[in-house]
Amino acid sequence: MPLYQMRNPAYSASMSPLTNGVVLGFSIAAPVGPIGLLVLRRSLGGGARAGLVCGLGAATADLCYGGLAAAGFTLLARWQAPAAAAGGLLLCWLAWQAWRTKASQAADGSGFATTFVLTLSNPMTILSFAALVAGAGAASSGWFMAGVFTGSLAWWMLLSCSAAALRPRFPAAGMVWLNRLSALVLLGFGLRALNTAARGFLG
Repeated sequence: MPLYQMRNPAYSASMSPLTNGVVLGFSIAAPVGPIGLLVLRRSLGGGARAGLVCGLGAATADLCYGGLAAAGFTLLARWQAPAAAAGGLLLCWLAWQAWRTKASQAADGSGFATTFVLTLSNPMTILSFAALVAGAGAASSGWFMAGVFTGSLAWWMLLSCSAAALRPRFPAAGMVWLNRLSALVLLGFGLRALNTAARGFLG
């Protein structure tokens, strides 16, 4: 059984590549992580459109890596250490920005470009899409990756719209605490990424 099917219980051989891609794209994007945190903050601070633009950057990066993996660029795995280093530094910078952000400035500079670069710098993205495309098969990779992009974008739309709906009832004091908590979580992700990069360079 291909690695893609073993690691992804949502995969179904009875569904079309497009449908499989949508289901898996949604499930890949949904787990809580730094991108989700940035989309949440952007949506609460600037509305659904601001959050969706932020999520669109991550979905576009997923599509780029998926396309490269489908084209057979298996050497992408060698980028893991440099990518983790870049992503770790970016996350630490975002943590510093979040800590300094006031409630009235909740919609900070993170947007499409930030989440696009941050997702590209995630070494797990490289390995995940290499496994996904390998399991889907080269003949169906185009429809499959279109589905992954659609499923990923659907999650970001759901998250940004849900957060924006809570925006009028979210107090200013709550935004301050969210910024502080976001800063600590982003710093944790950043330090973990830098540790991964250090082990990659030394190994």
